[in-house]
Amino acid sequence: MPSEATSRPNIWIVVPAYNEAARIGRTVQGLVNHFPNVVVIDDGSQDATFDSLKHLPVWALRHPINLGQGAALQTGIDFAVRQGAEVVVTFDADGQHDVHDIQRLVEPITSGRAEVALGSRFLGSEAVNMPTSRRVILKLGVLFTRVCSRINVTDTHNGLRALSRKAATKIRIHQNRMAHASEILDQIQYLGLKFEEVPVTVHYTNAVLEKGQQNSAAVKVAAQFLLGRMVR
Repeated sequence: MPSEATSRPNIWIVVPAYNEAARIGRTVQGLVNHFPNVVVIDDGSQDATFDSLKHLPVWALRHPINLGQGAALQTGIDFAVRQGAEVVVTFDADGQHDVHDIQRLVEPITSGRAEVALGSRFLGSEAVNMPTSRRVILKLGVLFTRVCSRINVTDTHNGLRALSRKAATKIRIHQNRMAHASEILDQIQYLGLKFEEVPVTVHYTNAVLEKGQQNSAAVKVAAQFLLGRMVR
């Protein structure tokens, strides 16, 4: 009978980071306490993000210039697949996500029920200190995705997701910036990949809200997604 160590799937955590020197160490330390395979992609940061990783037991990759979160994710996913990843988990660098959600997130994949597991902050009370304006914008994003991509989800721009090896090799992110989240959902539907949503916690702090996407950027993200869809 295989031991828990030998039967555990080869899970890789992919963390895109841009100007996260103040938080990346704490985020990564929480991950490596539970998962041995963590790759951080410094997306051309102008601060000490990359230097903050030097004494941590992680793979650290670096874009020489800032390309965008979508490009950083694709770099990390490709790297994880080359290292033999059976499950790839994407995890934000800013401390919004909870490492304890990862095992619950990968379960639909390891059990064979799904090829993609999508974290949702709206399946229960899982959005801590979310401003009302952000909730409205995200709900409008759900409506936009259901109409444009015809995929029935409750959360569209959640960076916590898990991909089977099959899904990680089939999904290709062409939208370098924030429209990548909609593009991933679009491809899940187009490729016919089985997916399941999983309740996860997202923590909102003033620092996260100040650095994150502004509500006014939602229209720009939608336009980028639609334009990218037409030119592909």
